[in-house]
Amino acid sequence: MELKLIDQQGQSTANVAVTDAVFGRDYNEALVHQVVTAYLANGRSGTRAQKDRGEVRHSTKKPFNQKGTGRARAGMTSSPLWRGGGRIFPNRPDENFSHKLNKKMYRAGVCSILSQLAREGRLAVVDTFTLDAPKTKLLAQKVKSMGFDNVLIITDAVDENLWLSSRNLPNVNVVAAANADPVSLIRHANILLTKTAMAKFEELLK
Repeated sequence: MELKLIDQQGQSTANVAVTDAVFGRDYNEALVHQVVTAYLANGRSGTRAQKDRGEVRHSTKKPFNQKGTGRARAGMTSSPLWRGGGRIFPNRPDENFSHKLNKKMYRAGVCSILSQLAREGRLAVVDTFTLDAPKTKLLAQKVKSMGFDNVLIITDAVDENLWLSSRNLPNVNVVAAANADPVSLIRHANILLTKTAMAKFEELLK
């Protein structure tokens, strides 16, 4: 398997050989869906709180007589069947949304995404990608000169100048190879890898 190697102007200069196990897998849509869903679910936190029938404000007086009214019997107005009553299974702040996902499945899912990106021509490799100063304008000009608009830049370790420059660009993100997640890989139109990041992927996902 080979990926195109581009220069700082976005022109293809050569091809670079990569591992088929990481960049040449078949696309497994079901696995990718499971990996993305689990990643999003594991990032959720319990921020909802509801009251059960013991927590709502209510009177303990019996609303009406047990018999003779033609209505269903009722003991108090906190019943979940009543308007203003408590919830039967209320949401709690400590609610756990996490999904269990094996490491092997996660790695296989990320490899499947990378392989599909390579087949679609949305994955490119560059020797190095650095900036001389933490300037958003410099990064925006560099990305534009390479022919990218919506791009995820992956390096082996995030350079501070590069990271600071990307914070105010809505369609440009910079991450280290170890922190690249499946959602970011899918969300961006193009992925730009440095050679060292490519080697890091092959080391982490083999």
